[in-house]
Amino acid sequence: MFIRRALAGFFGFVTAVLLMSLTAAPAAAAGKQTKPTIVLVHGAFADSSSWDGVVPLLQAQGYNVISAANPLRGVSSDADYVAALLKSIPGPVVLVGHSYGGSVISNAAEGNPNVKALVYVAAFAPEVGESAAALSAKFPGSTLGPTLAKPVPLAGGGNDLYIDQAKFQDQFAADVPAEKAKLMAVAQRPITEAALNEPSPASAWKNIPSWFVYGSADKNIPPQAQAFMAQRAGSKETVVVDGASHVVMISHPDQVAKVIQNAAATATE
Repeated sequence: MFIRRALAGFFGFVTAVLLMSLTAAPAAAAGKQTKPTIVLVHGAFADSSSWDGVVPLLQAQGYNVISAANPLRGVSSDADYVAALLKSIPGPVVLVGHSYGGSVISNAAEGNPNVKALVYVAAFAPEVGESAAALSAKFPGSTLGPTLAKPVPLAGGGNDLYIDQAKFQDQFAADVPAEKAKLMAVAQRPITEAALNEPSPASAWKNIPSWFVYGSADKNIPPQAQAFMAQRAGSKETVVVDGASHVVMISHPDQVAKVIQNAAATATE
């Protein structure tokens, strides 16, 4: 009888422990913090490789990172393309845009509750109805126009724009080593003239917290224009990298990655 009682007590104890563990498991799962996926959107005259210095820094911190291929055809169509990618990602997202990519993320994030933060890297943050070209011209300082190569007419109408390769480094990447800047100039992807002049249909930064980082020596988007957009958007953090060019994420990937991580820290489910 003593053995039967001991066994009954033992099995009762085991059952209680199992029930407690099963009850605690959902609570632990519910309290688990999920790191957001970070989606990087490049801008004009660039491609996804422009994020190559930033990606490993984010991955080292445990983030899943996607460098989206921005078509550079038009704000609405490019935003639709990125928005479709965002819908395929479960959980919270931090959406990052460089240059014209800022116009794209301002529209791609609209109406998507998974996008918890927007990060503008030397980027446009347009109000509804504003174009990248208009924002760039709002303040003095942009020297992009005279550095553009002869427009390339498109079969369906309109033009593709490139930066003259001989002028690329000084205009776009002055603080990048010369050999790398030459490769960037050759591999640059064109943007349509229409895309730079297309009014923005949305401004997601009005409803989604935003962060800004840009260089004080940016020749594409005047620093004064970027300061204006950051203030207007109620930026949570604005970092100005002294002497950095328009491709601040290439010349100073650590500082850009830090801003993205600061935004990501607030973007859990």
